[in-house]
Amino acid sequence: MPDLPTPQNAAEAALLSECWDAVLSYADLCTSGSASATRLATEAFTHGIDELRAATAASKSTGTGRRALRLPRIPLLLASVRTVAAAWETSGLGHRLDPDLRLWLHSDKAARYVGPPLHRPLALRGLRDMQEPDAVLLWLAEVESLPMSAVARRLGLDPAAASSELAQVRALFRDRCHRNHLDTPMDAHCRSYARLLDAVTRSPSAETPEDLSRHMARCVECAEAAACLRLHGGGLPAALSSGVIGWGGLAYLERRRRAAEAGMIGGRTDAAVDTGLNEGKPVRPRIGRTGILVTAVLVSALALTVSLMPFGGSKGDDANAAQGESTDGQSVADPGPTFPSGSKTKSGSGSGTGTAGSPAVADSTSRPAGNSDQEAQGESSSPAGKQGGAKGSTKSAAPDCRVKYEIVSEWPDGFQATVTVTSTKALATWSLGWTFKDGQRVGQMWDGTFTQDDSHVTATAADYNKTVAANGTFTFGFLGSWTGSNSAARNFTLNKASCQAVG
Repeated sequence: MPDLPTPQNAAEAALLSECWDAVLSYADLCTSGSASATRLATEAFTHGIDELRAATAASKSTGTGRRALRLPRIPLLLASVRTVAAAWETSGLGHRLDPDLRLWLHSDKAARYVGPPLHRPLALRGLRDMQEPDAVLLWLAEVESLPMSAVARRLGLDPAAASSELAQVRALFRDRCHRNHLDTPMDAHCRSYARLLDAVTRSPSAETPEDLSRHMARCVECAEAAACLRLHGGGLPAALSSGVIGWGGLAYLERRRRAAEAGMIGGRTDAAVDTGLNEGKPVRPRIGRTGILVTAVLVSALALTVSLMPFGGSKGDDANAAQGESTDGQSVADPGPTFPSGSKTKSGSGSGTGTAGSPAVADSTSRPAGNSDQEAQGESSSPAGKQGGAKGSTKSAAPDCRVKYEIVSEWPDGFQATVTVTSTKALATWSLGWTFKDGQRVGQMWDGTFTQDDSHVTATAADYNKTVAANGTFTFGFLGSWTGSNSAARNFTLNKASCQAVG
């Protein structure tokens, strides 16, 4: 296995400390095992730091003292994971990658990231066009889900002014995306909707016209533009992660959100932070390579452990809505559309099917002792159940599980939902079924796999979250599409046994 590059200065040492757990978390999503995840993360980190060194050297050679516009360090390293994964697929190492990622790498969606610049995802272009300090602030707050106090400490900002600066940076990102959208080569039909799309996404009270909604359901580029231009409603993090990272972006966002809520995101907390590599600042004492690696691996192991634990619904949307104000004083709060699914999916697998990205995480979910298949399938193990007890007592018995179905965000043609299940019995594995009333379709799922037959959906456990202790919970999320109405799912079953829906 290749070694991580030796930091050449304090800035590179800080880069390893701040970014390793993020790179490993995404690499874990992209691979089929912890050993492969660690190797992919290592190769991607080496590739990314070489790219940063080359960019720094190039900026110095120009003599202007200014760096070329580029992605912030964390998304740049995540893009390196995608690049190295594509190289693995080409060189015959694709069996180490997640099967869904392999399919994506051969699709038109993946080709956009290496194709003509004007056809690349709009969020990627908008973030790259921003000055790096502004882009770092936006990424840490929206995608890494760090609280503003932590972002202010990391970037050396005034904590009292950090939220207002974030609002200005959001507006700046929208402006960059709007300009890039107008510069994108598009047909006359899309061009005719460009001005209307800009107007509709500016105000939280504006209703999307029916013809525009139908158009966005068919046009990936226009739906992508709407997601980036609509700052209100908490849809910006999903637009950023999906557009900049690509495959698995939403699953990565959910992992980072859970880890941040638990306070397990790694990185420095000093007031000043380097924004580049070796920018002529005094070099602080070099940190020992062994100590850096040990610290980074421990932080990443803790972060991944927490991100894989089943938490309840995210609080990030409320925070984003509270902070979502533009610089011109307009109120902003309404979910934005994300990319429409171009494939007709009957069954699929979630992007979170890889195992934990470090040996410390592999054993974090232990199989409960004494668990049986009958319990896993929701069958009664009591003597009364075996001997055919009275029907009245069977009807009055409380269900063995409770389900909380929560629509996190919704837009004219799609939605994001989180499902949290509490089981009174210990489970060796789980399979949750439900029925959609309004013909909704699941398009992508994380922390589980799914099949859909007409209106009935069955979600099954991923490798790392199969076992559930008695009175324990598990959580998974998905993206779906809808037309007409989007009522909550119903008729839940856990391992084919009836499950109670709770508000």
